[in-house]
Amino acid sequence: METATRPSARGTAPQPLAWHLPDLVHGGERGTPSADWRRRYRRQVIAGDFIAALIACTTAALVRWGGIPNFRVALLATVVPVVWLIVVAYAGGYRQASLGIGLDEYRSIGKGLVILLALVAVILVSLGWQMSRLLIGVAVPATFLLTVVVRWLLRGRLAAARAAGKCLQPTIVVGRGLAVPEMIAELRRDPHETGMSVVGACVSDLPDPSWIQDVTLYGGPETALLAVRDTGAEAVVIASDSAFSGKTLRRLGWALSEMGVDLYVHPGIHEVAAPRLTLRPAAGMSLLHVEGPTIGGVDAIVKRTIDIVCSGIIMLLTAPLWALAALSIKLHDRGPVFFVQQRVGEEGKTFPMVKFRTMCVDAEARLAELEAHRHVNEMLFKHKEDPRITRPGKWLRRLSIDELPQLINVMRGEMSLVGPRPPLPKEVDAYEPDAMRRLKVRPGLTGMWQIGGRSDLNWEDSLRLDLWYVDNWSPVLDVMILFRTVRAVAKADGAY
Repeated sequence: METATRPSARGTAPQPLAWHLPDLVHGGERGTPSADWRRRYRRQVIAGDFIAALIACTTAALVRWGGIPNFRVALLATVVPVVWLIVVAYAGGYRQASLGIGLDEYRSIGKGLVILLALVAVILVSLGWQMSRLLIGVAVPATFLLTVVVRWLLRGRLAAARAAGKCLQPTIVVGRGLAVPEMIAELRRDPHETGMSVVGACVSDLPDPSWIQDVTLYGGPETALLAVRDTGAEAVVIASDSAFSGKTLRRLGWALSEMGVDLYVHPGIHEVAAPRLTLRPAAGMSLLHVEGPTIGGVDAIVKRTIDIVCSGIIMLLTAPLWALAALSIKLHDRGPVFFVQQRVGEEGKTFPMVKFRTMCVDAEARLAELEAHRHVNEMLFKHKEDPRITRPGKWLRRLSIDELPQLINVMRGEMSLVGPRPPLPKEVDAYEPDAMRRLKVRPGLTGMWQIGGRSDLNWEDSLRLDLWYVDNWSPVLDVMILFRTVRAVAKADGAY
């Protein structure tokens, strides 16, 4: 049996540590604070899904049958919510590893919708029940939409708790050299998405221990079980360590499983979304297959359909805001209401982007004198106290109302609702080769940059977010970004 050693704090002889020792078991899922909140959150998600289905089906049934409760209303309101929970569970919607993290949670709801529609179509249509149209056309889609809203609200509460340092899974990072501090930095970058709090590191070949701050340092990867026992960690992350693999990794996995501790292995691949990764067995090995980015196909048709339908709805709903914005701009200085500027779109084609004018009429002429006072983003010139911004322009920008005319560009096919920020031609002229990949898709009215910090982002972060979107975009990702844009606009962080 393999053993590991950890030097004593007082310099005594190292003590052997087997990969399987009864005294290392710390109880696993039972009784740990992380397990408690995760069970509560899972129960809240299940209850929320049931209530969403109950409200959708009951409302649809009452409207269909004149608001009079009867057997059909009771049947619809009772059976469908239960079936909904079953199909979402079958689609992986209640897997602990994906709740509150990433897009898998929303994808499972989408899969549940397809399964439920198939069940309704096969069973009710074959039986000839007249409520089939009600179910397929109203109750089931309403159930899906309400479930997404409920999950979004619950995730918002979870994000607030994680921002306060709560509801995080204590984690040990294991590896060699620079891989460990880099992994710790990535996990700390966005605790809402990772759901982890690093409490210890097992690292060898680290040139300078000061590169890892505020984390208890242990010996090499072989001290992982000791670190788990000492810290009460509930997850171990292997930071792309080729030396820590094969039988060693398998035995560690066995020991952690008996302790109720999750094991995650980072494959050394960055900026690739989970749906593009699949495991392929070969000669007893598990090979990781990375699918290439999907730019076209059916998803592109779905994206364009969403753009047209949603843009039309938004334009109708915001018509009063258009009138208010135009009136305030015109009354302020009698200048033009709209600001039209050439931007670079898909495949490098230029197009006239339309916005409500938020600056003085001679703003372009005064740009040179202000470039010496760049605020954060050296490529995307922004200034928090830009004197060229008019009084109406300040509130238009703060509420992002100045962006609404870009819906015209979306309807014309020059932009999309979601995508990279549309650059200026002079910005494209200064692009390095990697940045040119931003032009592979239509620019967006909102995007990763909008929900990731807006104008407070520097150029490197803006580029990283845009490239991640280009490589990993999907209709589900677009929907998630649109939901999170509402919150970003409401908070107005980085809007100036």
